[in-house]
Amino acid sequence: MIKRIVIFILLLIPSVGKSQSIYFPPLLGNTWDTLSPASLGWCEPKIDSLLDYLEAKNSKAFILLKDGKIVIEKYFGTFTIDSVWYWASAGKTLTGFTVGIAQQEGLLSIQDTTSDYLGNGWTVCPPLKEEKITIRHQLTMSSGLDDGVPDHYCHLIHVCNI
Repeated sequence: MIKRIVIFILLLIPSVGKSQSIYFPPLLGNTWDTLSPASLGWCEPKIDSLLDYLEAKNSKAFILLKDGKIVIEKYFGTFTIDSVWYWASAGKTLTGFTVGIAQQEGLLSIQDTTSDYLGNGWTVCPPLKEEKITIRHQLTMSSGLDDGVPDHYCHLIHVCNI
């Protein structure tokens, strides 16, 4: 799922440079092109310090991409490439990024109501209140919806507090 989101985002990026070809990770399999830190002129001893710091902060995984290619990929403890983790706020960054590109491309406006895209009844709010919630409200977490639900995987309908 995450791989498909990353590929979707890469497809939305218009161009990363005219002199270099754009790399897209494969749709099937886990083998991505890589670049070595040395080939980029990076100070490799500092990378070890970074990874030590991330491990000390209880990070589960770290990946650094350059032009879509993996430069650093590290998993900590028992966490692996196939481990599942609730990524919460990281989704906000990807969502904001893709919505920004969609607005730039004229596909939507952040002033549009969320119901324009999800239809009516996507919350338990009365229709008049639900219709007031815009994409901007959701991006800024000011929709008035209660996100303090026990099901962080969004299997429950949001409670209306607006």
